Amino acid sequence: MDRQRIDKWLWHARVVRTRADAAALVAAGHVRINGRRVDAPGRVVRPGDVLTVALDRAVRVLKVVAFAERRGSADDARALSETLEPSRAHSPERARGEEA
Repeated sequence: MDRQRIDKWLWHARVVRTRADAAALVAAGHVRINGRRVDAPGRVVRPGDVLTVALDRAVRVLKVVAFAERRGSADDARALSETLEPSRAHSPERARGEEA
């Protein structure tokens, strides 16, 4: 497999609880692939793509490393992505103008 739908990948990687939640998150515009906003759950991701996912209480930046045929355990899900640090320019402290 060299590509996979974004909603399916988010579900397999356990970013969200259900595939319907993944599709809704993408459709609402809370997901970016390589810095570009995505609003179609059928959009494909490839290894090396960087996803920015805005969740309720956090922003996760993930690099797509692999794909899965089925949704597996949490250990299997961790193998699908590499967590990247969000840039400091977008941190809440910077937005409020506070010094770290």
